[in-house]
Amino acid sequence: MTSSEFTADPAPARLTVGIVSAGRVGTALGEALERVGHLVVGCSAVSEDSRHRAATRLPDSQILPIDEVATRAELLVLSVPDYELASLASGLAATGVIAPGKLVVHTSGANGIGVLAPLTALGAIPLAIHPAMTFTGHSEDTDRLASACFGITASDEIGYAVAQALVLELGGEPVHVAEANRALYHAALAHGSNHLVTLIADAVDALRVALDGPGFPGIDPEPDIYAEPGSERIARSEPGNALAQRVLAPLVTAALENVLRSGQSALTGPVARGDLGAVRKHLEVLTAVDPRIAAGYRALSLRSAQRVDAGAELVEFLEGEQ
Repeated sequence: MTSSEFTADPAPARLTVGIVSAGRVGTALGEALERVGHLVVGCSAVSEDSRHRAATRLPDSQILPIDEVATRAELLVLSVPDYELASLASGLAATGVIAPGKLVVHTSGANGIGVLAPLTALGAIPLAIHPAMTFTGHSEDTDRLASACFGITASDEIGYAVAQALVLELGGEPVHVAEANRALYHAALAHGSNHLVTLIADAVDALRVALDGPGFPGIDPEPDIYAEPGSERIARSEPGNALAQRVLAPLVTAALENVLRSGQSALTGPVARGDLGAVRKHLEVLTAVDPRIAAGYRALSLRSAQRVDAGAELVEFLEGEQ
């Protein structure tokens, strides 16, 4: 084939992008879209933190009123809290700035495209694209998007094709979520991620108490006095939660990896063994630290016992008020 006969594949269409608003998710998505060649032409930002994020991470974007952001954008990203999304869609519809064919994406996990109905009625193409990722508000959020799955919902095959193309451009994996299943999809993600944070925070609090006290016999417990480099000596009086976190980290990391790989069979410990005595003792000592931690332990132990069909005696104990 000669050079005159060769025709290169056309480059993906570059879009002008508007972000409403420059919160943690919106800023990360805007930054990720710019990395693959799209242009963020405007974003809304009200709080000082949002304006700082926009200025530092989307420096070529103008901070504008919402209606101006929508006017300038071919792809409008609505990245606001779930409870604000319906009113934002209605408000945008009332401004008359939504032209037919405009791509309108929201990042809510709990909502499908129904919440964008006022904009769809004006001819907009509604897309729900939710990154299944937690966001800190820092630049690493953008890097993490490349390894994330995105729950996508659209009104037709064309919409799904557009949503998939956007996600694949970012390096993510598009996952179809039916409109009727968005709330369940979001509940499952929240249960697995948000409650994991609470669980680990409770475990760290209890472990910190367990590790509190004098150091090892013959070892100076001062945290700023360490052995020679390479030594495995631990300063028992390490400040704050750092020591508890360091002790717990390898265990919970392995547990998470194991359950994602092997499912329920990864469960170990006293509930899996049906050890009522150990569970009873755990509840006793946890109650002494904080009855709320003990209540969480009891609830999760009961659910674990149900999943592994533990003995009736253990289940009855956990269901009781002992």
